[in-house]
Amino acid sequence: MSSSISRRAFGRLAVLTGGALAATGAAAATDWSKAVVDSTIARNPDPKSLGGWGYTQGLFLYATYLVYQRLRTPSYLAYIKKWVDYSVDANGHINDPFNSLDAMQAGNLLLILHQETGDARYRTAAQQIRTRVTSYPRTSDGAMWHSTSFTQQLWCDGLYMAQPFIARYGQRYNDQTFCFQEATHNLTTYFGHLTSSTGLLFHAYSSDGRASWANATTHTSPYFWARAIGWVALAHFDVLDVLPAADSRRAALIKNVQQLVNAFVKYQDPATGRWFQIVDKGSDPNNWTETSASSMYTYAISRAVRAGYVPATLQSAAQKGYAGVLAKVTLGSDGRTNIADICPGTAVTNSLSGYYSRPRTANDQHGLGTFLLMNEELTRPS
Repeated sequence: MSSSISRRAFGRLAVLTGGALAATGAAAATDWSKAVVDSTIARNPDPKSLGGWGYTQGLFLYATYLVYQRLRTPSYLAYIKKWVDYSVDANGHINDPFNSLDAMQAGNLLLILHQETGDARYRTAAQQIRTRVTSYPRTSDGAMWHSTSFTQQLWCDGLYMAQPFIARYGQRYNDQTFCFQEATHNLTTYFGHLTSSTGLLFHAYSSDGRASWANATTHTSPYFWARAIGWVALAHFDVLDVLPAADSRRAALIKNVQQLVNAFVKYQDPATGRWFQIVDKGSDPNNWTETSASSMYTYAISRAVRAGYVPATLQSAAQKGYAGVLAKVTLGSDGRTNIADICPGTAVTNSLSGYYSRPRTANDQHGLGTFLLMNEELTRPS
């Protein structure tokens, strides 16, 4: 499967770039994950230049670790470790109050580095986040606020930032009772508040209805922002990977995945194979296809097919999505990859123009990380 997808995508990409990529050789010999990681490290030889402790860096480096697991390139793991070590001191302390779910995502790297190196500092740092989870503010029905700055608000984005870490921590350190319940409860509670008749999820929910963007009746924000929904899908797969096969809570999570994947297939742009910034408004001339979300949706469809959650016939949508994302990848004159049309971080808004007018950047870490997740999934051996 992987080689045929790569050939189709590569051919389309070569056409769109005037054949400039033909000199790189056959698509089957092109490891796009390696190319993206190598290009990013070449641009940022000191990982400190990626930025400080945060979820975009955590996302890119977690995805880099997946590439490391396949290629076993020592410099990749060393790069991840060096970035983490800028934030974790000799006593295993991170100077962060963890007042936002966003701040917890990079905790996944702590779990990885403790396993890879045996250095107890990383477990101590992970425990710091776990301790904060216990005291973190929640809605009356037990869902973690997106941030202490956004009182009583649940944003789709937040699910990926904290729940996979919580579930993995529980699995790793024999804390399953609390952690598995916390992760699954947040996934199902968020989903219940944010779901819609389209199958898509609203960007956010205001429990007390006081947010400026909140609908007076439903308390949801008005629009379906693509990447927000993608985070929810990714979080579900990560938690399902950790939950035991016989865990009764899996059924509700799988049902959520099925709903999302069917909606992704429904709203896929037939012309490009990608997905729009506001998912259900593809006919709006101000809308545009966004690369990080398109990578997420492609990944989600393929993962759901592989897990048997949805029919195998939907793999064709993943293949089309993969080709569509690769059409946004070019090689610069320096031989490094460039991934275009990535939306940077975006706040909740009740304005369509607020989403449409977001910058269309190249090589933003949202897009780099999600591209790697997608590429590792779509090119895995059959």
